[in-house]
Amino acid sequence: MPRPIAPSERRDTFERDGFLVLPGFVSAEACLALKRRVEELVDAFDPEAHRSIFSTHEQTRTSDDYFLASGDKVRFFFEEGALGPDGRLRVPKERALNKIAHAMHDLDPVFDRFSRTPALAALTAELGLSRPVLVQSMYIFKQPHIGGEVVCHQDATFLYTEPMTVTGLWFALEDATIENGCLWVVPGGHRQGLKKRFLRDERGSTRFEVLDPVPLVEDGAFPLEVPAGTLVVLHGLLPHRSEENRSARSRHAYTVHVVEADAYYAADNWLQRPDLPLRGFS
Repeated sequence: MPRPIAPSERRDTFERDGFLVLPGFVSAEACLALKRRVEELVDAFDPEAHRSIFSTHEQTRTSDDYFLASGDKVRFFFEEGALGPDGRLRVPKERALNKIAHAMHDLDPVFDRFSRTPALAALTAELGLSRPVLVQSMYIFKQPHIGGEVVCHQDATFLYTEPMTVTGLWFALEDATIENGCLWVVPGGHRQGLKKRFLRDERGSTRFEVLDPVPLVEDGAFPLEVPAGTLVVLHGLLPHRSEENRSARSRHAYTVHVVEADAYYAADNWLQRPDLPLRGFS
């Protein structure tokens, strides 16, 4: 794990490396409260109602209406390996989900409290965000044995603003290791510029728009093995990924993405919130 960063070094480190690792940012009790709330949500979820799969492979293929309309809702997405050829679950539903997304921070009081704290407001201000608003949240399960790979990407591909302002707040709710699919980052990789955008097309589907045909350089990527309670802050242009989880241990995480309220949020971004105005940390 990277060495602890003194508060006075945080902004310089973030601007240099494109990420920041803050162990112990949230308490064990706060992590447990979020996990318990998710247990309640999953218990109430009817897996027969939807069979939407989330995958970063061939993402345009897996973008269905349930996914595209999730920006202002709380919705459930399965792992590719959770469903058999007949479409039935191969594992219990609590072991089948890839993530819950994308507006828990606004629609669920437990997630709202976790996502909006004075400490987070102070940290984002310290990093240079003047009027941050929370645009998206995801509870990520990284299930044992079937947890899917997340290919190398930049968050600004999916949450494009002018100027670029998206910042990711990734919370480890369980210990993250190489074995169970921790994050991998490319230090300084945010200086490569934005490579592509993921947007809605004229047919109501999605597509990638290539902005720079030169592939992301992943040389020097290294794993962020961090304990539960760690916050990892990710620059919107930083290349990062996570590998499959074939271990017997899950790797639960929660992530929130913020953008500047005054920045232009593209009307063709895949994630739209027509009925739910954006809010800040208060």
